[in-house]
Amino acid sequence: MNKSIYRISLVFLLAISLILTGCSNTSKKTEANLDEEARYTIDENTPAWKLDKQENTELTWYVNAEWWNKDYGNDTITKKLKEDLNLDIKFLTGDDTKLNTYFSGGDLPDIVTIFGGNTKAALDAESWALPLNKLADKYDPYFYKVAQQQTLDWYKLDDGNTYGYPSYSNTQEHYESGAIPGNDAFIIRQDVYKAIGSPDMSTPDTFLAALDKIKKQFPDLVPFGFKGFSAAGDAGSLGASFQNHIGVPITTSDGKWNDRNLDEDYLTWIKAFNEAYKLGYLNDDTFSDDGPLFEEKVSNGKYATIMASGVAQLYTFLQKNLAAHPDQKYIAIDGPKSTVENEPTLTQSGISGWSVTYISKKVKDPQKAIQLYTYLLSEEGQYLTTFGVEGETFEFNEEGKATLLPEVAKLQQDNPDEYKTKYRLGEFWFFGHDTFKVQHGEVEPLESTEQIQAWGTPYLKPQFIIENIDPDQGTAEARSLTNINSQWATTLATLLRVKNDEQFDQVLNDYKKFLDGNNFDSIVKIRNEKMEKNIEKLGLNK
Repeated sequence: MNKSIYRISLVFLLAISLILTGCSNTSKKTEANLDEEARYTIDENTPAWKLDKQENTELTWYVNAEWWNKDYGNDTITKKLKEDLNLDIKFLTGDDTKLNTYFSGGDLPDIVTIFGGNTKAALDAESWALPLNKLADKYDPYFYKVAQQQTLDWYKLDDGNTYGYPSYSNTQEHYESGAIPGNDAFIIRQDVYKAIGSPDMSTPDTFLAALDKIKKQFPDLVPFGFKGFSAAGDAGSLGASFQNHIGVPITTSDGKWNDRNLDEDYLTWIKAFNEAYKLGYLNDDTFSDDGPLFEEKVSNGKYATIMASGVAQLYTFLQKNLAAHPDQKYIAIDGPKSTVENEPTLTQSGISGWSVTYISKKVKDPQKAIQLYTYLLSEEGQYLTTFGVEGETFEFNEEGKATLLPEVAKLQQDNPDEYKTKYRLGEFWFFGHDTFKVQHGEVEPLESTEQIQAWGTPYLKPQFIIENIDPDQGTAEARSLTNINSQWATTLATLLRVKNDEQFDQVLNDYKKFLDGNNFDSIVKIRNEKMEKNIEKLGLNK
């Protein structure tokens, strides 16, 4: 090899190594020493924050979201957190660029919250974060009493340690509890449904017949709406959400990854939606009505029916429509059903959760850091972050359920911005869980979404086995998958608007050729390999 090229290669490899490990030799911080004994007597039956008498600890906490509220010590939650743990927190925020700067420099904050358990940072956590299990063993064994074992196992890396803990991680137990609300549904305006005779809409023929009645009786409405497609390759609510709605299997009969986009049952319905387009039951605007435009039309009741994904996020807009026109309330009905008699298999947040929080190797006080985890995961911390402080923001009713005080509930209704600033309830979500509010609180149901979410709850099924199975970021397969996802969104939008069956088949065949030319077999192989690891993590092969 040419010597100059060799030297350049060494420099390049060294630079990459420093970025991936996040441990620069020029870092001013030293790594935390886990050989240091606890400054209090460990008791596995008592959370360490109750044993630790050290005061005036300060930790820096980076959140990879510029919109995060960095205020600390002034609202109900963080004021109590500061008091109970004798802890000050300096929040830092940023985006991926800032996060990568931290990793390349090695001068990491004490605590780091990222989004996505399958990111490069998460998969390389052993190089820059401390193992939570070792911190718990050394300083706070009570952590194991409040952490979810299935979640800890899920986030365990190949070295046998768990470094990150997520928010909103739903385990098998949570799914079986019935406390998780549905979040996707086929919804229709109640007045419209009644006016057209509350028909069956479960087959392509009856679905189209119902849209025809809507078109004739409500000419000012869009008969069928859905969340539109994004440039990043998101197929909107006609992608995975609709596939779940008609129960397209996530695995093949022999347990392998199933390409649901090419499922015959699913494509039968896409053809039906194409027929709806040709008959004028959905228009071109619908394909781009994402974000504000889609939400505005929901607020104004402009869609007669909607394939809705993320109902909780649509609450504000559904509520606006209901407040202005109570007779136009949207309700969930069965709507389209599988043509091969599959039951709906709706899903919610999975075991991977949403955000993931780590304790970095540069943490100034590892003992206080693990105490923070234990505190926020405990029932005491969950009550605080969900309902606030007893007597100040909530009280327990005769059934032992937490109930917001009238003045607090009124402020939430009348001035939600002030409510968030003053109390921050539900906003401090790093270790939060939706089921806690359902199981421990007396919560007034949200009128615009209560029936919709209740409709979906019985159909919820976990999809743990296919979580985090995409190729690792930065690989050739990952780049191919990005192109494939974008191509599928374009293909689906085209399939919905073709002029005849011949064009439909041609577009679909072109997509299949695109898969062949973009390394799809390698992507499928990786997904199947990762599914096997997921099965092992979940203990399904024991």
